[in-house]
Amino acid sequence: MALESIERTENGYLVNATDWNEEIAKELFAEEGIEPTQDQWDVVHYVREETLSDNEPNERTIMKAMGKKWGRKLTSKEMYEMFPGMPSKQGLKIGGCPQSTRKGGY
Repeated sequence: MALESIERTENGYLVNATDWNEEIAKELFAEEGIEPTQDQWDVVHYVREETLSDNEPNERTIMKAMGKKWGRKLTSKEMYEMFPGMPSKQGLKIGGCPQSTRKGGY
């Protein structure tokens, strides 16, 4: 299934999280102008798992989880270099999750 055949919101988020797969994510990465690294895939998978478990991770939670996974302390700057449009928002979008209703990064 191609991205153009999937129902999306006016902001580009998937309407149904079940429509998501890694091929769709690759198209979403491209749409966002991001050439994904393994670290970016880790973030997308993490936010997707959390969101599907009824948690909506914020920037700090993502940084802590990825720091633990990667074995190093992360900075906000690093996260925003990976996801210039905000790690939680772009991560959710690329992960096929609903748009964040949270205000701010924390």
